[in-house]
Amino acid sequence: MTAFVRFQQDHRSAYGTIHENKISELRGGLFDVPEYSGRELALGDVTLLTPCVPPKIVAVGLNYKSHLGARKMPENPEIFYKPVSSLQNPGGPIVIPEDAVDTHFEGELVAVIGKTVRNASRAEAEAAVFGVTCGNDISDRNWQSGAAKDLQWWRAKGCDTFGPLGPAIVTGLDYPDLALTTRVNGEVLQHQRTSDLIFDIPTVVSFISRYLTLVPGDVVYTGTPGNTQRLKPGDVVEVEIEGIGILRNPVA
Repeated sequence: MTAFVRFQQDHRSAYGTIHENKISELRGGLFDVPEYSGRELALGDVTLLTPCVPPKIVAVGLNYKSHLGARKMPENPEIFYKPVSSLQNPGGPIVIPEDAVDTHFEGELVAVIGKTVRNASRAEAEAAVFGVTCGNDISDRNWQSGAAKDLQWWRAKGCDTFGPLGPAIVTGLDYPDLALTTRVNGEVLQHQRTSDLIFDIPTVVSFISRYLTLVPGDVVYTGTPGNTQRLKPGDVVEVEIEGIGILRNPVA
């Protein structure tokens, strides 16, 4: 397994691999053949950025039985977009707009695409996944399905900072069965294994690729388990996925 990060130091950003809180800087991009620069940096001396810069963000709704409740099981993955402007770095604040009244966390496993795919078979879709990371699909329920429901989820799930991502992309991980835990202020509010996904990552990627060409760097948020709760300023949200790490963001 290899954990890739993107980081900033002295107004300069680069990719690297991380091991035991030490980052080994890479010369090129995330999908280039790894070539190390020779620089090693302590994790505490850099600012972590979103671990990739996705051309697009695609997400799945209603993808855990524990999150469905009484709703009908979907026949296909329920897909929506999040704008790339919604991304937030590990440690960066989730900023709730002043008129948002019911903004929730959604801890999720996120797939990072590493190969261009169109009309992919399940096997081709699985081979196109570069690695996985943690995500938080911040969602305002009032704008999504409440009294102020919009025609589209453009602001319910798309406001600036509503897409925390990171801290690392891990390759070579057995992602079909990982423990996912979401905590708010240290209290566990979600705990589920990714084996409980209704549609697993290869199925989702294959389905999306029937209609959209997926390219290296695209990310797919795969859905959230169980129940979610309203966030308030001052909260700290942590999404931890086994083998990947902890995505931690304060709420502003």
